[in-house]
Amino acid sequence: MKIYTRKGDDGTTGLLYGGRVAKDSPAIEANGAVDEAQAAIGMARAGTEAGSELDGLLIGLQRDLYVLMAELATAPVNRAKLVGGQTAVSGEMVDRLEALIDRLSELFPPITEFVLPGHDRVSAALDVARTVVRRAERQALRLAVADSLIVPYLNRLSDVLWTMARWQEHGESLPSRTPR
Repeated sequence: MKIYTRKGDDGTTGLLYGGRVAKDSPAIEANGAVDEAQAAIGMARAGTEAGSELDGLLIGLQRDLYVLMAELATAPVNRAKLVGGQTAVSGEMVDRLEALIDRLSELFPPITEFVLPGHDRVSAALDVARTVVRRAERQALRLAVADSLIVPYLNRLSDVLWTMARWQEHGESLPSRTPR
């Protein structure tokens, strides 16, 4: 199988469940920002110890973003085909992020001042990922439909990444800070 299809040479890209749109359409712009967020999370993950708790949590977030991207890549006429937790963001996915924020927040002292990113490579990478997620959230907001949880998910995801960065900075809670 070849990686290239030449179908996008006309400036369009295919959607899940069919249809094509311009590569600069709002849905594809938002999907591209989510793709960047997933890659930024991968950059943060590359600095963690393979198999550590942080590594596992970040992998879970990256997989969730595949679900979110599937929803973004579905034409409105095909939304009925989406399945929560598989091709559409579910309430359980948002709830899981809230529970993770609450759990991780207990592992470091309360933050009482503005944070300057850059304490270490992993926390800085998590902060970069957070800012990319915020951009994806702004772009996805233009596409929000009544029953979609994309925007709440991205909002919580940026909070999770902020919390993870602070947790990383207080490294006593982490199994190891040795990069892969």
